[in-house]
Amino acid sequence: MRIERWLLLLCCCFIAACGSGGGDGNSASAPTTPVPAPAPAPLPEISIDPYWRNASIYFLLPDRFSNGDVTNDLAYSRQADGAPLRGFLGGDLRGVIDKLDEGYFSALGIDAIWMSPIVENIHGYLESSGRTYAYHGYWPKDWTAVDANFGSEADLQELIDKAHSQGIRVLLDVIANHTGPETSQDPLWPSDWVRTAPVCDWSGFAGNVTCTLTDHLPDILTESDATVEVPPFLQQKWQQEGRLEQELAELNSFFARTGHPRAPRYHLMKWLTEWVREYGVDGFRVDTAKHVEPEFWAELKLEAEDALAQWRQQYPDKKIDDKPFFMLGEVYGFGVDNFWNSDGRQYDFGDRKVDFYQYGFDSLINMGFVHQAEQSPADLFQQYAVDLIDGDLKGAGILSYISSHDDLDSFDRDRSRTIESATKLLLAPGAVQVYYGDETARRLTDAQAIYDAQLRSPMNWDELADPATQQVLAHWQKLLHFRRAHPAIGAGEHRVHRQAPLIFSRTLEGDRVLVALDLASGEKVIPVSGVFDEGTAVRDAYSGAEATVAGDTVTLDTGYDLVLLEPAG
Repeated sequence: MRIERWLLLLCCCFIAACGSGGGDGNSASAPTTPVPAPAPAPLPEISIDPYWRNASIYFLLPDRFSNGDVTNDLAYSRQADGAPLRGFLGGDLRGVIDKLDEGYFSALGIDAIWMSPIVENIHGYLESSGRTYAYHGYWPKDWTAVDANFGSEADLQELIDKAHSQGIRVLLDVIANHTGPETSQDPLWPSDWVRTAPVCDWSGFAGNVTCTLTDHLPDILTESDATVEVPPFLQQKWQQEGRLEQELAELNSFFARTGHPRAPRYHLMKWLTEWVREYGVDGFRVDTAKHVEPEFWAELKLEAEDALAQWRQQYPDKKIDDKPFFMLGEVYGFGVDNFWNSDGRQYDFGDRKVDFYQYGFDSLINMGFVHQAEQSPADLFQQYAVDLIDGDLKGAGILSYISSHDDLDSFDRDRSRTIESATKLLLAPGAVQVYYGDETARRLTDAQAIYDAQLRSPMNWDELADPATQQVLAHWQKLLHFRRAHPAIGAGEHRVHRQAPLIFSRTLEGDRVLVALDLASGEKVIPVSGVFDEGTAVRDAYSGAEATVAGDTVTLDTGYDLVLLEPAG
C-alpha cells in the first residue's frame, strides 16, 4: 500500500540521517573534513489515471447555483436576514438536477461535478463579519444528513443517478478537521471530541494540525485514540428523527468490522464513507487537508474504495465504469513549480515535509495558477509541461483554477479577460476546475459584500441570453469538449512546433492533437509534421472545418484565431 511505502521511506531517511551524525562522539577520531550529507532519497513514483490528470471538474455552491425548490429556501427557522451574500439564497440539489435534465453540464463538456458540502450545517449564525449563515456548507453539524436547505437524501440519489447516466461523476466535499461554530441554536461538541484552543499559528506541523483554524471553528481531536460517545445533542436529534437505533447500530457494526478504536476520527470515517456506500459517490474533495494528520486520509481512502466497490457490486447498472475512487485535496499553499510551501511534490511545514500523494490523494488543488496565468501561453504551458511531464510532479494529478470560492486573488476578478482565461486554463497541462459562472462571466465583485462572500454571487442565469455572454460560453464549451475528447491535453507530452504564433502538440499513447494560437483570421497554413501523417483527414474542433494533410501542412480558412486539430471522424 502507499502508506507502507511512505513509512519505509521515512525509516530509510531516518537511518541515513543517524548514520551521518558523527560516530560515537570521540573527537579524536573525528574526520578533519566534513562528511557531506547524503542526498535525499527519491520519492516513490506515482502514476495517477490520465482521466483525472485531464479532467474538467465543475465546482458549485448549491445555494448559489440554481433554486429548483422554493419550499426549502429557509429550513431550521433560518431567516432571510444575513449580511450581503452571507445568508441562504435558495439554491438546492433540485436546481442542480434541473440543469442536468436540461443538459447544461453535458453541453458544457464537464467530466465531474463537485459540490460544496451538502451535509447538515449549523442552524444558527455568527455576527463576526455581519450576520453569516452556513450557506456555504463548511460549518457541519450532522455528517449523516443532507441539509434541508439543499433538499433530501432522495434528491442527492436522483442527482447522482442522473449525472452517472450522462457519464458525469459526482464528488462530495468532505470535512474532518472541524465542526461548525457554537451558536445559540447549536451547542459546542463535547471536550473529548474537540478543542477550542490554541488557534493555529502556522509554525511547524503542530502549529497547523493540533490547533483550531480560527477562534470559532472547534478542531476535532483527530489525533486521539480515546473512546468517545456520539454527542448527546446528536443522539437527541436522531431520536426525534426516528433513526437513533439505526445510526448507533450502524456505528457498532462499523467498529466491529474494522477494529478501529471508537475515536472521533473513525466516527467521521464511517459517516463520510456511508455517502459512498449508499449513493455511489465517485470521489471526495477534502477540505483543509493539511490540518489533519495525513495518515487519516490514507485510511479514509481505503475505506472509501471498499465502499464504492460494494455499491458497484450492488448497483452495477448505475455505475459509469470501474475507475478507482478519486480523492482531491485542498492543501493550502501547495502549487506547481515550488509555489509557496511546495517543495516539488511535498508540502513543507517547516519541521516536516509531507507528500500527500502518498496518503491517499490522487490530485491536489494548484494554488499557483492564478498567479502564473499572467505569463504568455507559451511560457505558461512550457512551465507546466516541465513540472507535470518530466519534473517533480511527473505522473501526479493537479487541479488548476482561475477563480474559486475563497481565493480573492482570482485571475481576472473583473471578468475583462474571459476568453484569455479560458484559453490559458483549459489548454494548460493538468486537470482544471471550472468554478460556477467562469463560463458565463459571473461577477466576482460586489460593493456591498465583504471578503470571500464577493466570490459567491448567484449564478447569472439571467444573462445567458446576452450575445456577449453567449460568446464567452461558446468559447468555454468548445475548449471543454476538446479536453473531454482528448486526455492528451491535460496528461500528454507537450511539444512546441512554433513559438510565434504558438503552435504545439500534445500526445498520450494513441491520442494526438495540435493547437495553434493567435493566428490571422482567414486562410492559415499550419505545420503538422510529426503529429498527423500525410493524407490524414483532420478536423478543427473550434470551427468545425475539415482538411487533409498535404506536404506536412493543413490549410484552413476560418474566422477564428484559434485552431484545435484532431483526427476527423
